[in-house]
Amino acid sequence: MDDTAASLTQPTDHVLTDIARYVYHYEIESSFALARARTALLDALGCAMETLSSGECPAFIGPFVQGCTTRCGFRLPGTAFELDPVKGAFDMAVLIRYLDHNDAFTGEEWGHPSGTAGSESSFASSSNIAADNIGSILAVADWLSRNPAETSDVTPPLTIQTVLIALVKAYEIQGCFQILNAFNSVGLDHVILVKVASTAVVSWLLGLSESQAVHAISQAWMDGHPLRVYRHGQNTGPRKGWAGGDACMRAVQLALLTRSGQPGALTVLSAPRWGFKDAIFQGREFNFPRSFNSWVVENTIFKLTPVEAHALTAMEAMLKLRRILNEQAVELKDNISKIRVRTHAAACLIIDKSGPLNNAADRDHCMQYILAVTLLKGAQPDSCDFSDASPWAIDPRVEYLCKKIEIVESEQYTRDYLDEGKRSLASAVSVIFENGNRTEEVAIEHPLGSPKHPGTIGAVEAKIHRNLGLVFSRDKVEQIIAAVARKAETTMVHDFVDMLWRGKTSYD
Repeated sequence: MDDTAASLTQPTDHVLTDIARYVYHYEIESSFALARARTALLDALGCAMETLSSGECPAFIGPFVQGCTTRCGFRLPGTAFELDPVKGAFDMAVLIRYLDHNDAFTGEEWGHPSGTAGSESSFASSSNIAADNIGSILAVADWLSRNPAETSDVTPPLTIQTVLIALVKAYEIQGCFQILNAFNSVGLDHVILVKVASTAVVSWLLGLSESQAVHAISQAWMDGHPLRVYRHGQNTGPRKGWAGGDACMRAVQLALLTRSGQPGALTVLSAPRWGFKDAIFQGREFNFPRSFNSWVVENTIFKLTPVEAHALTAMEAMLKLRRILNEQAVELKDNISKIRVRTHAAACLIIDKSGPLNNAADRDHCMQYILAVTLLKGAQPDSCDFSDASPWAIDPRVEYLCKKIEIVESEQYTRDYLDEGKRSLASAVSVIFENGNRTEEVAIEHPLGSPKHPGTIGAVEAKIHRNLGLVFSRDKVEQIIAAVARKAETTMVHDFVDMLWRGKTSYD
């Protein structure tokens, strides 16, 4: 599709053009945003190495058909695989996301369909933004960097700095949609936004014109979209670990299809009856609290524990209570009447579970299980604590404590959670004993990992070193970090990815 065929002479949904204009013209001037992007990229790569080292790495990593090879393809970090950029985007995102240890961002992912004043309150959930976008960004940038014939005069410089800019913009697109638009209220998973954001920035990386990017973004909205059912109840399963990868893979495919000449549908959102808003979104308009800039990456939460983000403050409160109980020499067995958790509505809706937990994906999204293991272990859970092979998964004490945990909404915590200025994840935990005694209530507003917590950056840097060190030597870890932190403008993407690759460096 040449630029004439892709021109926007016909009516076009302004949301499509707004996204493309932001991607192609907005200059990222915030040094803080770029610093956060550097941390996010390194944290995500560390999470990928953690997945590879955990024994939980899914068997579907690698080429679709075993034995197939791609010359000058994307070199999947931590592995010897060299893949086409479509499968590479999937695998990169899966490795980052699979253990649920990467960063997250909250937004209005739940709400009453009417959205009117006086209706049922709207609530939010978190999505793992890094896992959901870095896969497509890094795979395409590396592939292009190795294949000059695939680039054009308008392809941006294929340096790590360009990767960081694409990351900031993908975060911003997904996050700004997520803040006030409840896709979950119509049963859709938030990875619909991954597909949209990744399609937009991949179009830019590929050197598509701005009008071509509009067509590509329309393709992302026109697609079928995944139901959220795999994140809830008895259907909770490992698909939540590869849903973002699926969206990244499709985003790359749609951008490549657009490059090959496929036009989109320029009123895909607003078309009566058949457009997204009428057919799926119950006629509602999108709401945006702010224009696109770099705010979202500046306000993401880095996860220092591989649990669903809404459980982080309750988990920290439980750790403090465990220390108090130890000091008082209180026995846990058969002595607890109730563990009371006051928290915001999002946690109540998303991770308050009862009954059997069927797999690791079910356990790491269950507040009761997370708190029971934290109390018994006296430490934050690790990813292995959620696996079927974990002794905690069959420990009768865990089941006993899960039944004792009562989760109730604090309306104040819900207001603070939705307050754009506060962005609180507050929870408060107390323990009531059979004899009527009770502990003090321990409240945590911002967990370690929040941009509002003073210890976040130091803790994330330690996590990055630890996770990269699972696969690479200390010297190589420092080399990887320096390429992102201090040499981003001069480090070519393929040179950076080669530092992380474990295959042969030559085709001879």
